[in-house]
Amino acid sequence: MKATMLRPGLGIKMDGKLSVITKVDHRTPGNLRAFIQIKYKEVLAGKTLEKRLASSDDVEVVELDRRPMEYLYTDSQGATFMDNETYDQQTIPKDVLGDTLLYLKPNTAAVILCHDGRPITVELPAAVGLTITDTPPGIKGATATNRMKEATLETGLKTKVPEFIATGEMIKISTEDGSYLSRAKE
Repeated sequence: MKATMLRPGLGIKMDGKLSVITKVDHRTPGNLRAFIQIKYKEVLAGKTLEKRLASSDDVEVVELDRRPMEYLYTDSQGATFMDNETYDQQTIPKDVLGDTLLYLKPNTAAVILCHDGRPITVELPAAVGLTITDTPPGIKGATATNRMKEATLETGLKTKVPEFIATGEMIKISTEDGSYLSRAKE
């Protein structure tokens, strides 16, 4: 497949290793040739890497099976997901999932990417709604400034939020970098 056809969530073989694309940028800098900047995660190593490709480069695509599942709970073995069609439960080790558990609440839908019947990663939406469990009290009238404060969310994720956000509020969080996006509707 040509580099210009790459999309996030696509399985590829990069340097002989199975990887999943997490971000694709098509860049055309000034009077230079256009290129594709991809960010991908090596499945076995769990490393996130970046690579610059020419528009005409060919990339080997690997077919991944997308299974809709429901995240149930996490224990010492790993995270347990239930297949929505067969109701089979599958435990995925924590080292395979990495930080994705910080964006998942119990009993939420998720898409699991599998290769040869083995789960390799969870496909997250662009943003998720999480409730703040702990944050320092805000300052009255702090809506005009751009000051941020630390907040802990219900999944254990720590992020920076504006001063006017209080404990118990639901907010939207970017799954790409864990940053605050906006208040969320319940």
